[in-house]
Amino acid sequence: MPIDKIVPDVAAAVAGVKDGDTIMISGFGFAGVPNDLIHGVLDSGAKDLTVISNNAGTGTEGLAALIGSGRVTRIICSYPRSKGSDLFDARYAAGEIDLELVPQGTLSERMRAAGAGVAGFYTPTGVGTDLAEGKEVRNFDGRDYVLELPLRADLALVQAYKADRWGNLIYRKAARNFGPVMAMAADLTVVQVREIVPLGEMDPEAIVTPSIFVDRVVHIDNDREWDI
Repeated sequence: MPIDKIVPDVAAAVAGVKDGDTIMISGFGFAGVPNDLIHGVLDSGAKDLTVISNNAGTGTEGLAALIGSGRVTRIICSYPRSKGSDLFDARYAAGEIDLELVPQGTLSERMRAAGAGVAGFYTPTGVGTDLAEGKEVRNFDGRDYVLELPLRADLALVQAYKADRWGNLIYRKAARNFGPVMAMAADLTVVQVREIVPLGEMDPEAIVTPSIFVDRVVHIDNDREWDI
């Protein structure tokens, strides 16, 4: 039977998300944010979620809407107070959401470590600050490094530009951001794409995320999502 990871709609793409799941969500600012998939999770009714993302959402759509709904009880991110993060601010001030602050490079490397099967790594980032509290610190060649552990997720929501039915992915410019490492670090990777192309049409050298890391692909033909 031929491999075909294309699903008919967003509901099918996020089917199986459940209470208590940890969800990675790609995006850098407004670039590469899978808003349709996020709203699919919102529609599913799943709650008590942990979200791993670069920021805590902006405005009233996408991740901001998910946080504003009260479904997210913990977020692991680098920029929780970016412009327009009012819904996160309100929840955090009310003690309704926990925050783990992670430097951006460390966030990306923790996810990459999970996908690569690395048990942990040492980094100088955060040494001597509150971010290193409770973590192992070792000295190498006269410099202190803090031990950081991998970040895994039950589900990754990713935006890519093109896919084939096997799930090979190509991204567009800055929309690539955390998508590749998140796809590798989750038990289930779901991707929304603008174009679905026939097998063999994409240059193998241009494929960033190979199909082995992708479980479901849904076509979203929404120009608003592709302005950046």
